[in-house]
Amino acid sequence: MAIAPSDMLLTDRVAVVTGGGAGLGRGIAAGLAAFGARVAIWERDADSCAATAESLGVLGIVADVRDSAAVSAALQQTTEQLGPVTILVNNAGGVFPSPLLETSENGWDALYQANLTHVLLCTQQVARQLVAAGQPGSILNVTSIEGVRAAPGYAAYAAAKAGVINYTRTAAVELAPHRIRVNALAPDITVTEGLLKLSPDGLPARIGHAIPLGRPGHVDEVASAAVFLVSEMAGYITGQTLHVDGGTQAAGGWYRHPQTGEFAFGPG
Repeated sequence: MAIAPSDMLLTDRVAVVTGGGAGLGRGIAAGLAAFGARVAIWERDADSCAATAESLGVLGIVADVRDSAAVSAALQQTTEQLGPVTILVNNAGGVFPSPLLETSENGWDALYQANLTHVLLCTQQVARQLVAAGQPGSILNVTSIEGVRAAPGYAAYAAAKAGVINYTRTAAVELAPHRIRVNALAPDITVTEGLLKLSPDGLPARIGHAIPLGRPGHVDEVASAAVFLVSEMAGYITGQTLHVDGGTQAAGGWYRHPQTGEFAFGPG
């Protein structure tokens, strides 16, 4: 089977991006639309949902994907207005510090709802629709590098993101007979509006020293990987987590010393 440029196109496929109002979700939605998909963003913030939908020319649906009834209603509206969904990007998430000895049950539950539970709810409902129709599809879960390494002060978040990675593997195996592929993206530091708000004076230069490619990632670079994984170009890839991180996961703690330029491990 010859490779063709058209394999990257998503022409007339219906795609959903959760948490698509800003940041990585917005970038992924823009990328999918640029390659021909009819895109719906499911976003709980009404203002960012409306603004992004208008600027990208996509369908914006205000929905809290942590709630199964809201997911069901959003899926029904998307299907009625755009057609059956064959691409799902589970991007919604959230984080706040949760040191191990201070994490409350409510805090734990909140982080799991925000980062893992919605992956089950959305995957389940979209996959059921695909299976009933006998249609193939592609599901992409956005996790984090924190799902494969220690994250001191963020134990609950890291545990949830690790859960996304294993859920991706298991869902991929269970859904493979139905021709539904399931993969994940694991970014590291990526320049988004949220990150810039936390660093109003600009990102510290030392960030680049910790990343083998020497700089943080851009939203479009994550979106490019997303477009590839949901396209037919990746038709034989399922159950995988692709690290879009400039090499930090591969480095495993090695970094380039800011003074000597030599690779070092641990504190400088």
